[in-house]
Amino acid sequence: MTGADYLLPFRTKLRSMRTESFGADPAGARMERIRRSPHFVDGAFQNPVGARTRPSGSTVEFAKIYFNKEQRARRTPTGTVPVHATTLADLATPPAGGLRLTWMGHSSVLAEIDGRRILFDPVWGERCSPFPFAGPKRLHPAPLPLAALGSVDVVVISHDHYDHLDLPTIRALAGTDTVFAVPLGVGAHLERWGVPPNRMRELDWNETATVAGISLTATPARHFCGRGLRNQQHTLWASWAVTGPGHRIYHSGDTGYFPGFRDIGAEHGPFDATMIQIGAYSEYWPDIHMTPAEGMRAHLDLQGGRPHGVLLPIHWGTFNLAPHAWAEPGEWTRDAGEEAGQTVAFPRPGEPFEPAGKLPTAAWWRGVSQPIAHPWRRPRGAESVSETSRGDMDLAGER
Repeated sequence: MTGADYLLPFRTKLRSMRTESFGADPAGARMERIRRSPHFVDGAFQNPVGARTRPSGSTVEFAKIYFNKEQRARRTPTGTVPVHATTLADLATPPAGGLRLTWMGHSSVLAEIDGRRILFDPVWGERCSPFPFAGPKRLHPAPLPLAALGSVDVVVISHDHYDHLDLPTIRALAGTDTVFAVPLGVGAHLERWGVPPNRMRELDWNETATVAGISLTATPARHFCGRGLRNQQHTLWASWAVTGPGHRIYHSGDTGYFPGFRDIGAEHGPFDATMIQIGAYSEYWPDIHMTPAEGMRAHLDLQGGRPHGVLLPIHWGTFNLAPHAWAEPGEWTRDAGEEAGQTVAFPRPGEPFEPAGKLPTAAWWRGVSQPIAHPWRRPRGAESVSETSRGDMDLAGER
């Protein structure tokens, strides 16, 4: 370091230390568009309802729980996760009913809808981290190599956190002809990683792009953004409503529960299938991730308040991101579905299924999980999840 280096602004020094995986900050015409957004207030994107984006409670108490040896053991599978073995062969034949979903793990889903292929939040990297040597590591391999997946019409990104926007995956997809649909501001990362601007559809909430006959609408979510220590809230987060000529699907991205699900459902639903975040919840961040009970309520809201379509649980099973037991999201969602009378699909990672066909429903995780308690279960005759207010729910962190 030279003497002149000490004269550089501190922010410039920080930027010079950022590796490529941190992405890029919006600037120029993109930043001007962000400033014009009705959701960008006082220099930052705002949630549809108030939300604490930083962990609440005692940091010391959280650290005790998170790093406790016994607690850490509960948060990982006890054996090899049973990844579906024939994903590639199963995808070779078009879906008979025009809609097929393949959960690749965490929030990554391949949706084949009305003759088009849409890939949500693809993460094929080994770690969800800016560094290859640190950060949460995959608990199971990707069901098939990204290159073997074949052509994709649209890649949809919900927000720019590392477990949803993965540099090596995006860089590989940048070399294809796919179009990227992303929330406002996220395009800055993609441009830095080699995606041409003409292959991006960068949307604010309630804006729609049409690609290959498929309508993609960025819908509100209750979350936050950022890939560095200094989070300016200059990139938007979103859920997505996708409509084809014959089917409708919804991907929640990451979100806390909020009343807006009803509005999204009224405008864009009902949906043949929803992909709902039900993992990585905690009492330390109750506003930005949903418990399985809240995820079930969100699905019902999206469907007009009644059981309809198929719910595919996402954002669980692949990375260790919260204090709850590894298999708890699956168990809790299974109970919530039975209580609400709602059909839920439980595919193994890489197992394709058609919402209109035979669904995977086996609790595959039980073979590689420690026993899971069910403290969320209600006594017989208790009101259903669809009738319960959020304040009455038995959240994971409250037991």
